[in-house]
Amino acid sequence: MNDSRPPRPHHKLTEDGRRLREVLTYTRRGSRFSASQQAAWDAHHEAWVLPDDAFDAPDFSLAEVFGREAPLIVEIGSGVGEATAALAAARPAYDVLAFEVWLPGVAEGLARVADTAATNVRFSTVDAVWSLEHVIAPGSLAELWTFFPDPWHKKKHHKRRLVTPEFAALAASRLAPGGVWRLATDWAEYAEQMIEVLDAEPALSGGVVARWPDRPVTKFERKGANAGRASTDLAYRRI
Repeated sequence: MNDSRPPRPHHKLTEDGRRLREVLTYTRRGSRFSASQQAAWDAHHEAWVLPDDAFDAPDFSLAEVFGREAPLIVEIGSGVGEATAALAAARPAYDVLAFEVWLPGVAEGLARVADTAATNVRFSTVDAVWSLEHVIAPGSLAELWTFFPDPWHKKKHHKRRLVTPEFAALAASRLAPGGVWRLATDWAEYAEQMIEVLDAEPALSGGVVARWPDRPVTKFERKGANAGRASTDLAYRRI
């Protein structure tokens, strides 16, 4: 392991060797694949899913992973890849690194990317916050996408939310000057928190915007709309 990087989440141990309990922005759900997901995984994971321990290598290079030097976009929480595949296919000059811890979702994302014939997407199941801090270089992101992060709507779980002052500062530091952080949520209270947090980050400028027309309406978003939840889109630019 590269000694300059701390252990990845789920790999941190107490002094007596027990796994350290951590407050993370996600929980790992089941990993059972459907037949179609298994087929997509078998066909594409070796080429498009980064092994977790790849991030530990001292010579890890995203340029080597993608096979080229290109502007980088990071997506946190790609779900089943509906937005990932469509947006990446429309941006062949960019590389898209999609973080998703739910393996069946990654498998579906692989299938969707393959259907578009896009070759500029790589998936990772490593913790995205850890990766932004320890793997993504400062000032290297053209865009950051955070569409419908888990709202952790119970008050006792708000500490697990992704959009916090600490993460906003980290995200801003990874964006290149002029780079954009695009967010969407269908939880009004979380949208208010996002606005409060991001407005307070001095390295960012932006706010509520009209729905980004490039972003496809996903199954998840339709489910929220059917439940009466309106989506809010935000865009903040690195000053």
